[in-house]
Amino acid sequence: MSSLIELGRHPHLRFDPLRREWVQVSPRRTERPWRGQVDPPEAETIPAHDPGCYLCPGAPRARGATNPDYSTTFVFDNDFAALHPSTPPAAYTDADLLVARSEPGICRVVCFSPRHDLTLSRMDFAGIRAVVDVWIDECARLAACPEIGYVLVFENRGAAMGASNPHPHGQIWATATVPNEPAREQASLSAWRHAHGGCLLCDYLSLEAARGERMIVENGAFAAIVPFWAVWPFETIVISKRHVTGLDALDQAGRDGLADLLKRLTTHYDNLFETPFPYSMGFHQRPADEAPHDEWHLHAHVYPPLLRSAAVRKFMVGYEMLGTPQRDLTPEDAAARLRAAGEEHYRGR
Repeated sequence: MSSLIELGRHPHLRFDPLRREWVQVSPRRTERPWRGQVDPPEAETIPAHDPGCYLCPGAPRARGATNPDYSTTFVFDNDFAALHPSTPPAAYTDADLLVARSEPGICRVVCFSPRHDLTLSRMDFAGIRAVVDVWIDECARLAACPEIGYVLVFENRGAAMGASNPHPHGQIWATATVPNEPAREQASLSAWRHAHGGCLLCDYLSLEAARGERMIVENGAFAAIVPFWAVWPFETIVISKRHVTGLDALDQAGRDGLADLLKRLTTHYDNLFETPFPYSMGFHQRPADEAPHDEWHLHAHVYPPLLRSAAVRKFMVGYEMLGTPQRDLTPEDAAARLRAAGEEHYRGR
């Protein structure tokens, strides 16, 4: 069997056991000259309060509501929700080829802080801990709704990831059915338990902890790793060290650990290119169907698009859209660079 070092010198495929698909790694492609799209870094001159921002305290929103003068977190139903709880049941099929059905749901917005100019990396521990508590409370409340089958917590950070507003915020979408990605993972987690008798992510975390080469940060409750099968340049997976099936299963130490790890990991990201680092982050957990789902293991995926600098980012195009996901930077190299970025935020140096 070849060593990973030997594989790292040549194009090769890595298997993603969660998605059950292969990822192509082409380590020498980073040497090619870049004459593609170059985007300017995100502006850092953002005010602490923007009266024109519809997420700031006291500001009017598009549908006529006015935000309260909140001092910590603030949660409200999305004014332009992609899903609605009152959607009536309906179905359509034609020859089993044209198939559609209605999908009720609830979309919530979570403002992390009243400060317009902050990010998770620059919030203090207490502020992030309050966000974790809100995520858990909202997930429990939404999961209790009879029409809801899954609750997904996510954040799009930065214009590069489609965030419509720089104010620190995320979203929670509660859907009637389990979305594609968690459904695929559920099948993989179930198959692993059936074949091996244990938990896929418990086993994977144990393997990564023993090797250490792809570990970025960890504490007593969580670990952040550049996964062996990563596709995005500096992708990470955040895994609970306890086998818990959802955010609501975190005890006080687990909530503290998640807040601590998010602060540290996002600081590593910002420090890597000395810019407010864009990413999409989302938590995957068990469905909201009241079944125990012991196969599930709470985790989050973080997908940042920056490839070489704050101005050069990764697009999924060409072969990746039509063939197999492909990456130029090996996960081991990405992990080493993220670790080296450090945890003292570059703006405070």
